[in-house]
Amino acid sequence: MWQRVQTVFLALVVVSLVLALFYPLAEGISEDIMYKLFPLHFSSFENKIQKEVYFPFCITAVLMVAASTIALMQLRRYDDRITQIKMGTLNSLILMGVMGSAVYFIYNIPSQYPGQWQKGFGLWFLFAGVTFNWLAVRFIRRDEKLVKDSNRLR
Repeated sequence: MWQRVQTVFLALVVVSLVLALFYPLAEGISEDIMYKLFPLHFSSFENKIQKEVYFPFCITAVLMVAASTIALMQLRRYDDRITQIKMGTLNSLILMGVMGSAVYFIYNIPSQYPGQWQKGFGLWFLFAGVTFNWLAVRFIRRDEKLVKDSNRLR
């Protein structure tokens, strides 16, 4: 199982998505107020008082948990490559939803809360997760093609 490179990529998908849950997607500063946009919530710190808003920002976290769960299930199905390919394709669609919602919130927050905004590490972990998922599906397809070609030679 672990000797296949796609297994390592699937494990990296899970790790990168779990790490992205805990790092901010964007951070902003406006006068004496500090803002942080996490996948689960939006936080503002003003005069040592923290305010958090969960909805609609939690949509990103829910999709991230779904994508990491599918990647774990895909990791466990190493004996059935066709199912892995289907699950990887589904996971790609869910990860597109994660990226879409994250980018939407990142670009709409500065209009509501003006200030100096910068992207956080969470966004880069999301990009890494999407890339690792794409690579895993690519290598699973390559393995399946190799097995089909070897069956044809017999």
